[in-house]
Amino acid sequence: MVLLKEADRRGFVFGTNYESRKGADLDANPRAALLFYWHALGRQVRVEGDVERVSDTESDAIFLARPRASRISALASRQSQVGPRAELEERVRTLESHLADHEVERPRQWGGYRIVPDELEFWQHRGDRLHHRFRYRLADGRWEIDELDP
Repeated sequence: MVLLKEADRRGFVFGTNYESRKGADLDANPRAALLFYWHALGRQVRVEGDVERVSDTESDAIFLARPRASRISALASRQSQVGPRAELEERVRTLESHLADHEVERPRQWGGYRIVPDELEFWQHRGDRLHHRFRYRLADGRWEIDELDP
């Protein structure tokens, strides 16, 4: 799960720890999918595409937009690593004390990724299970639209 920070014509941006399992997976295979699901509306959108790291400037902006406590948590966490919760909470307390009068800057291992979409699928629920599905695929710079069986 990621928190979507930006969506524009270039793609969909989120931030994470580059050294986390997610970061390692994206480095090994720079392709991903996002799924947005709205149960109450019976709708979902799936986005698939290549992944690229965003610039340091963009990563700084994403990180600095986070609440201070979230920035400290990102510094303290050895994301995806095994460890006692008490040690993590002690690292947080130590950082809060040490950085009390300082800005919490982005650590080198944290940054943004952009998914550059080349396929989008829009799904709409139907009670008879004959859901509506439309797939948009980028081919030669143009979006092709297919209607898919459920």
